Amino acid sequence: MDTDQKLDACGLNCQLPLLKAKQALNRLECGLVLEVVCTDPGSVRDFEVFAKQSGNELLRQEESGGQYTHWLKKA
Repeated sequence: MDTDQKLDACGLNCQLPLLKAKQALNRLECGLVLEVVCTDPGSVRDFEVFAKQSGNELLRQEESGGQYTHWLKKA
């Protein structure tokens, strides 16, 4: 998937990957895609809820070898 910015949040736990993603999204223009890679399994639910509440589009989520990748499109 094409991304405009990538954020490495590996090693950060509970809410910190989401907080870093929110900060990164605030710096992006509408329509651009942010890729977030993290190791927190709770991030799957966190990003789903965040997308619904914020209006940003959660394009895709993947898990591979303990890494969780989320693609968000800024609204």
